[in-house]
Amino acid sequence: MSATDVPRPPHDFERVWARLRSVTPARIGLSRTGSSVATREQLAFQLAHAEAQDAVNDQIDPASLLAAVRSRSLDAVQLATMARDRRSYLVRPDFGRRLAEGSREALAATPHGHDILFVLADGLSARAITDHALPLLDETAPPLMRDGWKIGPVAVVEQARVAVGDEIGQLLGAALVAVLIGERPGLTSPNSLAVYLTWSPKIGRSDAERNCLSNIRPAGMSYKEAADRLVYLCKEARLRQVTGVSLKDNFKLVDIDTKSIK
Repeated sequence: MSATDVPRPPHDFERVWARLRSVTPARIGLSRTGSSVATREQLAFQLAHAEAQDAVNDQIDPASLLAAVRSRSLDAVQLATMARDRRSYLVRPDFGRRLAEGSREALAATPHGHDILFVLADGLSARAITDHALPLLDETAPPLMRDGWKIGPVAVVEQARVAVGDEIGQLLGAALVAVLIGERPGLTSPNSLAVYLTWSPKIGRSDAERNCLSNIRPAGMSYKEAADRLVYLCKEARLRQVTGVSLKDNFKLVDIDTKSIK
């Protein structure tokens, strides 16, 4: 028997799994006791499942978000959808796509005509908005304002789905709407944020007409990268007057080409 045929001791395999675990949050190489998963692994899974459930049922604090947005010298408005509570939101997705009558009336008295609107929508993870929406806004708004973009009031919306941004953008006559929304929580990411960008928003737009950036969080896409990508997409959308499948995200290609020139 050659040296290569001799089985490696168990601790060698553990070192291999440890290296792999250091680069992914996926549940790989789980410890076992006999034929069962080790107790600590089972408890960790149950905790992650509970955190995902909590994320779906959590609520944003609109007053706190509105104050934080206004402290950044941006206008803000609180809106609500037709979904009056969390249960209604979950069982009637269509309710989360349309504004409540009172919110439509409030927007009628709001100044119209903006280059872009930002919508902070709780979606399926209020924690994502609470944790990540403002840091992303801090990275995104300044470069747009430096380029002369007219940013409309930031809408904070409860019980909201992506398409509610279409109605808000239509009512306020915005060229673009960027909906920052909590993504469906996973077992390793209960607070992941997504951004959906839509050109010429109006009721009836489809998901094929939007660009999406997802997994925005410290353990995923960083705020800086997400903001750089979003600003790039905004400029390209205004130039080409399209979003969605007609607007390819070539941000990395542009970045690589720029570095090669230098």
